[in-house]
Amino acid sequence: MLGGVAVGGDAPVTVQSMTTTRTADVEGTLAQVYALAGAGADIVRITCNDPAAARALAEIVPRSPVPIVADIHFQHRLALAALEAGVAGLRLNPGNIRNPGHIRAVAAAAAGRRVPIRVGVNAGSLDKDLLERYGGPVPEALVESALHEVRLLEEAGLSAIKVSVKHSDVPAMVEAYRLLAERTDYPLHLGVTEAGPLPAGLIKSVAGIATLLLEGIGDTIRFSLTADPVEEAKAGRRLLEVLGLRERRGVDLVACPSCGRAEVDVIAIADEVERRLAAEGVSLQVAVMGCVVNGPGEARQADLGIAAGRGKGHLFVQGRVVRVVPEEEMVEALLAEARRLAAGGAAGAPGA
Repeated sequence: MLGGVAVGGDAPVTVQSMTTTRTADVEGTLAQVYALAGAGADIVRITCNDPAAARALAEIVPRSPVPIVADIHFQHRLALAALEAGVAGLRLNPGNIRNPGHIRAVAAAAAGRRVPIRVGVNAGSLDKDLLERYGGPVPEALVESALHEVRLLEEAGLSAIKVSVKHSDVPAMVEAYRLLAERTDYPLHLGVTEAGPLPAGLIKSVAGIATLLLEGIGDTIRFSLTADPVEEAKAGRRLLEVLGLRERRGVDLVACPSCGRAEVDVIAIADEVERRLAAEGVSLQVAVMGCVVNGPGEARQADLGIAAGRGKGHLFVQGRVVRVVPEEEMVEALLAEARRLAAGGAAGAPGA
């Protein structure tokens, strides 16, 4: 348990992100935490890199809408200070806190407070001895680093442990987690580290994380993007919805890629429908289809749909055709029916 959020076992897969503000800026950090929570983050990590950050955590934690994890590097004393501040979890990096005595001290303090620790191994900060022995940050080296740290935590009496073995190379990341899943039952935190900016970072993250989730590996995820962290939370939440691992929030737009058969501007209609329905705050599946090949089938299966022909289209509501609308009225027709469904009204009622 991270605060009130369960991780592992039969619990839903959770979404994490990390603030980019200076932790000592309490109000700015809290604003970002709230933005992340609103975008779908179940857990938020905050750096604790100096004493001022630790003091700020004591103010942030009680005002946060989600559990806060303190991100710790190099100085074990800051982990102890974060625990005093009341954080729900810690992340330790075995690559830069290597004194076994320091690790055990933190683990004992965390165990006493029932605070879980994530062993967060990164390919970019792996212990030098392991790098020399394996010749680089290969999956086997990441897993050995993680399991060594886990043993130190266990020796100090800590059993609430999560583990990650992140790599910026997708195949290596996938292989590392597969190896780790064979050797431990602790919850796994998935991520492609330093994935980079959009859109490439998004593609790499989805490739690695989705592959593992579809194999039943992984309990909590983070998209590590060079972007506004709100984009990380949105992407993580959306991925879980697409995979059927979390209940859908908002609009799921099914739309054809358009082709020479389309006789309406599918791209423009789909873009406007998505933008305007997002502003409505409804949770629906909506299909915008440009021709008769797949159009009627997809529109019939969605909550709402347009199956277009030459300059007009059939409007489907909950599986049945309610009327034919011209191209220029398609967006407004879908909006009207979405509002009607959200309000519990009858499909295609007069005045639509």
